[in-house]
Amino acid sequence: MSTSNSGSNEAWGSRIGLILAMAGNAVGLGNFLRFPRQAAANGGGSYMIAYFIALLLLGIPLMWIEWGVGRNGGRYSKGHQPGKFAANWKHPQAKYCGVVGMVVPLGVLIYYTYIESWTLAFAIFSATKDYWGQTTQEGMIGYLRSFQGLTPEGGTTYHASWTPYAFFTFTLAVNIYILSRGISGGIEKLAKIGMPILFIFANILAGVVLTLPPQEGIGATPLQGLEFIYKPDLSRLGEPGIWLAAAGQIFFTLSVGMGSLQAYASYLSTKDDIALNGIATASTNETAEVVLGGSIAIPAAVTFFGVAGAMQIAQGGSFDLGFATMPVVFQQIDKTLPIGNLLGVMWFGLLFFAGITSSVAMLTPITAFFREEFGFKRETVAWSLGGLALAIGMMHVTWLGHGFLDEWDYWVGTFGLVLVAVLETVVFIWIFKPDNAWKSIHMGADINIPKIFKFIMTYVTPLYLFIILTWWGKDEAIPILLNQRSAGSSNPVSDIDMPYITISRGILVAFVIVFLFIIRTAWKRNGYDDRKGFVELPTNRAEV
Repeated sequence: MSTSNSGSNEAWGSRIGLILAMAGNAVGLGNFLRFPRQAAANGGGSYMIAYFIALLLLGIPLMWIEWGVGRNGGRYSKGHQPGKFAANWKHPQAKYCGVVGMVVPLGVLIYYTYIESWTLAFAIFSATKDYWGQTTQEGMIGYLRSFQGLTPEGGTTYHASWTPYAFFTFTLAVNIYILSRGISGGIEKLAKIGMPILFIFANILAGVVLTLPPQEGIGATPLQGLEFIYKPDLSRLGEPGIWLAAAGQIFFTLSVGMGSLQAYASYLSTKDDIALNGIATASTNETAEVVLGGSIAIPAAVTFFGVAGAMQIAQGGSFDLGFATMPVVFQQIDKTLPIGNLLGVMWFGLLFFAGITSSVAMLTPITAFFREEFGFKRETVAWSLGGLALAIGMMHVTWLGHGFLDEWDYWVGTFGLVLVAVLETVVFIWIFKPDNAWKSIHMGADINIPKIFKFIMTYVTPLYLFIILTWWGKDEAIPILLNQRSAGSSNPVSDIDMPYITISRGILVAFVIVFLFIIRTAWKRNGYDDRKGFVELPTNRAEV
């Protein structure tokens, strides 16, 4: 497979490795935690209708756009957003628009890795049966809050204060080590190991859950859980919130707007088929999410708590469903089939592999920037960024209860993703021109994308994005910015939390300012002419 970046002398080792890595980037915690919660909280089948429409009009077109932007930038040896935007739009401001493609993945990586460390911790807690005996939803929520350092005064503490810090540090170190090993030697190897394990664990768990017998006093079955997810209530399709929730999930599940898919695609040559690979990536992700993710948590919750109980649990959030409800389910299963702790290891193990195959991708765009523009070694960049992530991540661990993480999750993990998607669509489709974009996506393609998607990518997808951005800006971003509501809740920011929220926002603003300065420095250092663009590399960059 002829895939290489001339500036870094790296390549994907195989087509299957590329697809698994791309799918690993897309398949994350949202597939198994956020998706079932969103489906349960937004009407089940009604939500699924909106979800699949968003997938066709938003997700798949954005997948091709991101592969196209990335591969086209790679033709000029640019694996980072400022360079890719400048390659497609020869304008002095193009490179500065790319700053969001550096701040967003760095910001998400820091808090995402912290959440990822919870899954590793609970996999170990499952193996040792540390939470065994917490057989109620309330008991497991208390256990989770203890691990997070959020036990209320007078409550029971189950963990030492250093526990979450240790798990976060270790998880981040594993991420950085894999990133430092390179594209083929680190990320691709992880995908080839982690993705098969993830699917094996998910299939075993789904098989166990779907064959559970009705529980005494509940009478519900796993099939009722599936029916709840897939049977539509057409009357709810008129609710705008369902459509916004479905569109938001598409961003989370496909990892579009993150910049990591583009960075991966920049290591491809024009002989590689991004049309077919893009569909293969999306299909793998949807199998993990809809088929497997939809067959574990919600059917299990319905079996043990009933449909009404499952809906109530879903209202409590994705983490309560995954970290509180599922351990209760495993303990109940263990009463008749003594493999409850093994199922717990599988559940949190698949969450860990889903998380780490996504998180290792998030620093790829920034790593590419410092390697290509300043000539730094990959190891130096990776561990330096790791040190920065560790320092700021400790704030997330310490100030979790003050909304520090929720603030980042909204601005870089929700609003920021849509902003990046808007910019890349405008640059690649409208400025680079639809005909050029369509031709670029089809270079080396073994299939022809149906022409209707050219119309969708040119008009429908941008309109969809602008509606989402405007709606969220009006209903969420402005109230959150004015402190009229907290990120993640409808309550105003309290006086106690306000200093932490201010620090949280200040760091993100500082990221933007520092990266703008570094981008300007890189362009001056390398003598780039914004009007002339970059020197195009040969078609097969592996030969460079």
